[in-house]
Amino acid sequence: MYPILIKFGPLAIRTYGFLLALAFISGIWISARRAKKQKMSIGWLPDLSLIVLISAIVGSRFFYVIYHLEEFEGHVLDMINPIQSTGEIGIGGLSMFGGLVLAIVCGITYIHLKKLPVWRIADIIAPSIMLGLGVARIGCFLNGCCFGQPSDSFLAVIFPQESPAGFIFPETPLFPIQLVASFYGFFIFGTLSALEKFKRFDGFTFWLMLIFYSVARFTIDFFRYYEESMIFARIGAVRFTVNQALIVVIFIFSVFMWNHLRKKSKRGSP
Repeated sequence: MYPILIKFGPLAIRTYGFLLALAFISGIWISARRAKKQKMSIGWLPDLSLIVLISAIVGSRFFYVIYHLEEFEGHVLDMINPIQSTGEIGIGGLSMFGGLVLAIVCGITYIHLKKLPVWRIADIIAPSIMLGLGVARIGCFLNGCCFGQPSDSFLAVIFPQESPAGFIFPETPLFPIQLVASFYGFFIFGTLSALEKFKRFDGFTFWLMLIFYSVARFTIDFFRYYEESMIFARIGAVRFTVNQALIVVIFIFSVFMWNHLRKKSKRGSP
């Protein structure tokens, strides 16, 4: 709807990028407050934030590129070059799911290598991740990307033809799945905050976050538009995406880890 926030010649500040930055800054602020509330030093937060930021961008771009290789035929450098072959400045085309996965992996690796309490810090950061997701998906809606399938619902939206959604489905009402994704981000953020009074072990909040996110993301992908390259399997009229296949793995592993840490805490293990 409003993909460009401000434009100076070839330089454009995109609404999606602005909201991503807002989500990141908000996440740092909330994580710092949560750490201080637990009387924990935040000396680790600046370095961890930088690692998460870089890995999220790399993961988002990589996951997008590997499923859209045809877009870069004849101009391969556009995969990584911030000055595109069209003359535009900036890299368009990111997969939030890929960024989330790589950011979590790199963040946990950094905390472990620094010999810091991994699951305690993960619990501190977990709600911020979902808050950031809620903010960022609003950016997806305004950018017209990560859109839903054609729909006759009263909630359906017709996106401008210059947007990704409008280009693929011109003058077609589409279900605003981005706003649903934004809602579940905010909802999971609130739910995690409310459930922390029941926390009995480190890792409680972090793995619950991934469990809730997995269920929500798996469901939402049934209503989101995907290219054929992203379809993993079909059962009758129902199609399953690559993301859903990965989400199932994340869900199973998250349930295992949550239960493992719960049992470990009952045994009084360090």
